[in-house]
Amino acid sequence: MEFKISDKMRNMKPSIIREILKQMSDPTLISFAGGNPAADSFPAEDIARFSDELLRQDPVAALQYSVSEGVPSVREAVRAFANRRERVAKENDGVLITSGSQQILDFAAKCLCNEGDVVAVENPAFLGAFNAFRSSGARLAGVPMEDDGVNLAALEAVFAAPEKPRFFYCIPNFQNPTGKTMSLAKRRAVYALAVRYGVPVLEDDPYGELRIAGGPVPSIKSMDTEGAVIYAGSFSKILCPGMRLAYCVCDKKLMAAFVVAKQCSDVHTNVWAQRVCEAMLTRTDMDAHIREIRKIYAAKAALMMEQLDEKCPQVRYTRPEGGMFIWGTLPEGADMPAFVRECLARKLALVPGNAFMVDEEAPCGSFRMNFSTPTPENIVKGVSVMAGVLAAQGL
Repeated sequence: MEFKISDKMRNMKPSIIREILKQMSDPTLISFAGGNPAADSFPAEDIARFSDELLRQDPVAALQYSVSEGVPSVREAVRAFANRRERVAKENDGVLITSGSQQILDFAAKCLCNEGDVVAVENPAFLGAFNAFRSSGARLAGVPMEDDGVNLAALEAVFAAPEKPRFFYCIPNFQNPTGKTMSLAKRRAVYALAVRYGVPVLEDDPYGELRIAGGPVPSIKSMDTEGAVIYAGSFSKILCPGMRLAYCVCDKKLMAAFVVAKQCSDVHTNVWAQRVCEAMLTRTDMDAHIREIRKIYAAKAALMMEQLDEKCPQVRYTRPEGGMFIWGTLPEGADMPAFVRECLARKLALVPGNAFMVDEEAPCGSFRMNFSTPTPENIVKGVSVMAGVLAAQGL
């Protein structure tokens, strides 16, 4: 049978990262391309213990349908976790448990955008967000990045345009793909612009717990007194992505619309996963667990940067204060597609920077490297491959 795909989906492109990951069945391939957490960061024993206990003592609580907002006791545990260092969730905010952060991005577009509406986004930014917004018919207005976050003058110009964006999407902490952190001054300025122009901020914070250098910077949501910020938090990077658990903190009026969107999507988030997460939050030392993850990532990031300095001095790169990514830039005039292709031919997968741009056809001399997934041995080997390709291309 011939299926006629809708106009919205026919124009969507598959994630280049997911396509690259399909090649991971090749055991000889080294991947700097993905964004997976380190396998040794998963608290597998605790998850197994709490899952077994739950299924033996109260199986119905884990296996039955539940409310769309999330199990009430889980929502309270998540609220306490989110507020343990700063006030993310306030009195007028609801907490919604979602099936991964991607679902929050999808709900924001579904609930706030009509066909053809504009969404402002950092440029470059997470390509999964671009797809989520475009799948709801939104048009993207890219705002360029600087070393300390979004360009404020460009952001204000987009906010002040005749077609005011329905919201602004950003990743202030250890941004994907650049690894950059938005400064406190810029966070305050972004919030001030959002309130002045009436443009909500969608603050995506999947990496916020993964700080490996410097001091914490308050979230934009913690500054929110007007209900203008939608905060997306995730357990994928600090528990495990397979559980597909995230949480949205936003004004209760907007959350009501998100709940309806969830009922139209998957009814509710996996109850077993919610209950296990609750046990992890209330019966283990999550901060100690997170500190161990930070140690793993700090060592891997330091090793990758050391190898780049030693073997690829011609590559300029960001020095991330956390997260999972380093953003590299080749010398002027380099052929980025040829560089990525030759690296892949030599069994090293990288993601070219144009994959994260609003206009994928625009030239981009940068590329993203992931340090959380590869082993230390493969980090050393992978950077050596890059050095060999650079030498072969006369760079």
